[in-house]
Amino acid sequence: MISTELASLFARDLERGTTGVGPHLDEIAIRSGDRDLRTFGSQGEQRMAVLSLLLAEAGVLTDQGGIPPLLLLDDALSELDADRRRLLSTRLGSVGQTLVTATGAEALPLAPAQLLAVTPGRVEASA
Repeated sequence: MISTELASLFARDLERGTTGVGPHLDEIAIRSGDRDLRTFGSQGEQRMAVLSLLLAEAGVLTDQGGIPPLLLLDDALSELDADRRRLLSTRLGSVGQTLVTATGAEALPLAPAQLLAVTPGRVEASA
């Protein structure tokens, strides 16, 4: 049982400053059919799997707390094809506030509610 393991390793964990057992150390496999996406998935498939998990987590947090979390997605669209970008952008519009970074506005498949252009030393509202 994890709580017994945690108790037995408590002194060692305090000394090391980290917990040596628990779910944060478990490996999970993400599959598409019989294929393990970590090994046999394209970068786009891997990215979409991670984003799907993130959106599922946001849904659970919203259901439990009643308030949708703020999603911060840094360059999340770069590995996705145009159809997946559009699908993700549509889905993001229904999950609460989301901040998405991209290398340029052309990477965004849908018009955002607010577009900011960031250059060294400046952040400006963009049309």
